[in-house]
Amino acid sequence: METTFVLEVPNDLRAIERAVDLVVGRCQTCESQARRFRLNFRVALAEALANAMLYGNGSDPHKRVRVDVTVNDAEVSARVTDQGAGFDPDAVEDPTTPENLMRPGGRGLFLMRQLLDEVRFNDRGNSVTLILRLEESASFDEAASA
Repeated sequence: METTFVLEVPNDLRAIERAVDLVVGRCQTCESQARRFRLNFRVALAEALANAMLYGNGSDPHKRVRVDVTVNDAEVSARVTDQGAGFDPDAVEDPTTPENLMRPGGRGLFLMRQLLDEVRFNDRGNSVTLILRLEESASFDEAASA
């Protein structure tokens, strides 16, 4: 069984924690991967939201970030889309190389890629899909959507 839901998040860093809590709280039984879901997915989603708000939307309070969440027996995914022009994720330098250790950029993308099973960007570069694979079935609380 597959369940989907959408969040429209105001472009305000203070909204990140509540949005992440809503996504994580909707999962009733991610027990097979509970630690990875509650820690890894939470951190990666928070990073994606912060990047969308700060860099994608340029901290513009009039813009919003859309989060499309899908869960099925195999995986949980969240697509985070901002209203910005996008960027080339392949152009972001590896923050772990010696010459980049003191530079401020790239750490959020690095974290997302390390914490999740898959991280994909759309061609425009204004949408990232975060994927955490589940070993056993997980379901979201249908009642929470009401």
